[in-house]
Amino acid sequence: MNVAHHMLLFGCSTPGTTDEYWDCGEMAISESDTTLKKARPCSEGSHVLYAWARNAKTLELPEDVGFQVGKGTDIQYVVLQIHYSKKFPEGKTDNSGLFLMYTEELQSKLAGVLLLGVGGIIPPRTITYMETECSVEESKTIHPFAYRAHTHSLGRVVSGYSIRRDVYGKDHWKLLGKRDPLTAQMFYPVFDNSTITYGDRLLDVQWTVGKRNRPTQVGPTNNDEMCNFYLMYYVENDMPLNMKYCTTEGPPYYHWNNEGNDLNNIPDREASILD
Repeated sequence: MNVAHHMLLFGCSTPGTTDEYWDCGEMAISESDTTLKKARPCSEGSHVLYAWARNAKTLELPEDVGFQVGKGTDIQYVVLQIHYSKKFPEGKTDNSGLFLMYTEELQSKLAGVLLLGVGGIIPPRTITYMETECSVEESKTIHPFAYRAHTHSLGRVVSGYSIRRDVYGKDHWKLLGKRDPLTAQMFYPVFDNSTITYGDRLLDVQWTVGKRNRPTQVGPTNNDEMCNFYLMYYVENDMPLNMKYCTTEGPPYYHWNNEGNDLNNIPDREASILD
């Protein structure tokens, strides 16, 4: 982690460029290497497959679970994005990366990743709650098995939930995962692996300490903040969700208890306090 701040593995229909490597944006606001082409990781069909930060350990998928890539699939390329903690001294190089294991045998359970994120602005020297929510609108059953929480330096607790509403209109919240994001940002087993299906909701909450004397925006650099909850899941004899991302505009515009939101039975304290 003293070298690579984080790494993201993308599946792409089309990569940002056909060059072997390129400039996809820097963590720090500084003059970038103008000799490299600038492009996003993917120009079409972007899927987050894996993320690593803070000396996270190896991820091993459950038996018979795999990401489908190659001919006839949405993922024609895999692209590794590395954000470095600092610039290298002149003449220094790096060999950070990932080892991928693959098979040509079709797996009965196909994996997917859903990224729940929040936009917005964190006021200076305040505790701010950042929340997102979306509904599953596809007739599929997903089996969650791993989660990962990601923030920069201001995040203190990140929690992810699924919600199912009963016939009486009461929301039943299931905690998928909760973590101090300043610990190793690896994929951990979910707290509750109950299936998620059509009509269920997925939610992400983070509380942050705005310890700076200025407002902090959500963004990719060290000067910004992020609130991300990655949910890794599989489907049996089906294709993963078409939905890859779930985001809201965040504070001060969006909160779960905004007028017009119909969420109920909200576990405010449990969602924002580490046990």
